[in-house]
Amino acid sequence: MDKIAIIVAGGRGSRMGAEMPKQFLKIKDRPILMHTIERFFFFDQSIKLTVVLPEKQISLWQELCKEFQFDIEHEVVAGGETRFHSVKNGLATITSEQLVLIHDGVRPLVSKETIARCCNEAEKSGAVVPAMPVNESLRKVKSDSNKAVDRSTYVNVQTPQVFKTKVITEAYNQEFKNWFTDDASVVEANGNSISITDGNRENIKLTHPGDLQIAELLLANIEKSLK
Repeated sequence: MDKIAIIVAGGRGSRMGAEMPKQFLKIKDRPILMHTIERFFFFDQSIKLTVVLPEKQISLWQELCKEFQFDIEHEVVAGGETRFHSVKNGLATITSEQLVLIHDGVRPLVSKETIARCCNEAEKSGAVVPAMPVNESLRKVKSDSNKAVDRSTYVNVQTPQVFKTKVITEAYNQEFKNWFTDDASVVEANGNSISITDGNRENIKLTHPGDLQIAELLLANIEKSLK
């Protein structure tokens, strides 16, 4: 099936302690978002790439693309009030039935194998998320108590989350709810089941300053495996 990757990059960088939006911070001398876009281009050069950015950040991104001579073709769409509304704006660019890959702009370490597994499973099931086992102990916390839980019944969910067009567009026709934490939760609320496939351990969401240092160390090896 034809594919479209909708890369959502609406971060402000507050937890990074930076004035620059975190998707524009540099690792290996280039903005994070450029590395993320490359992951999908190297996976499939025919994939349509759509980047969703806050409207006020679009001109900055265009300047960065010129500065770094970043010439991978992609469409830029203005985001909305929440991630839900930003994804919905990205989905509005779709004109045919295809696989829709929705990915966080600050996950530049997703592997080619993870993307392939997600696409293959989505062609069969219609909706899939990549995930990794939880390695650390978990406790459920209430206001006046806490209790250990079985970590084997939980997974850490990653992106890209991949869906058939009809599944994801119909799900995003429903009203926004505050407990929508990702695209799978939106699809699930519309009555669809979600499949799970393996992610890759390096596919972290860059959120804190230390994450940038980790990404610097990992990216060289990841790039070798994707090119």
